[in-house]
Amino acid sequence: MVYTPSATGLDRVARSGGGFADPAPLTPRNAVRMGLGRRVYEMSWLRRDGAVETARQSAPNLPLFQSAFSAFARGTLIATSSGPVAVEDLTPGMRLLTEERGPSPLLWVGSMTLLPDETRDDAPLTRIMADAFGIGRPMPDLLAGPGARLMQRLSGATENLLRPVQSFRDGTSVIALRPPSPVRLYHVLLHRHATINVGGLIAETFHPGPGFEATLSYEMRAQFMALFPHLRRPADFGSLVHPRQTRDAAHA
Repeated sequence: MVYTPSATGLDRVARSGGGFADPAPLTPRNAVRMGLGRRVYEMSWLRRDGAVETARQSAPNLPLFQSAFSAFARGTLIATSSGPVAVEDLTPGMRLLTEERGPSPLLWVGSMTLLPDETRDDAPLTRIMADAFGIGRPMPDLLAGPGARLMQRLSGATENLLRPVQSFRDGTSVIALRPPSPVRLYHVLLHRHATINVGGLIAETFHPGPGFEATLSYEMRAQFMALFPHLRRPADFGSLVHPRQTRDAAHA
């Protein structure tokens, strides 16, 4: 199935049954350098009839959009009902092991390529050394992108807290990195927000945040929702399973 550019300016090529089309205008480097603030995002999702569909799409190069595609680097092991699976090998329909509900079907996987020349002024990647938070937490080293949030278990509290991975940096066992070469990043989405085992650490699945749609124009909201073809409206993301630490508090 081929989708032509819509009125919102989305250039999208999709094909059922796996595999990505590769039109020249949609290469990651070209999209980032288009001068229009856009980049290439790739996603696969589980359709209502059980088939898996894939797409590559140009969309705004904005933090909210990036956050849906930039949590875990290629090679990160995700706990599934069949054992640990590298994030790049996950397929919608697999069952991820959640902390809250046990095995839960994976509905959507998103990915993007982070280029070295995008990151001159910051260090978007975070490397967590093996055993940084205890034996096997993580194991081995874990490389996370700017969209990742990890769970912090609070002693005596009724709820745990989800913190941006950058807030754990200590310069020793959790360090900031600038990529010397392109890095492939991924994120995952379940039917409901949850936390999963990622290389021995507990991290959240994707959620854009409560009320995110109120911060976007109608056109921008339409472009964002187009990245999640299995969803019909913003409310379909549901609620957060745990509270989040705000980024302002994380950098205070």
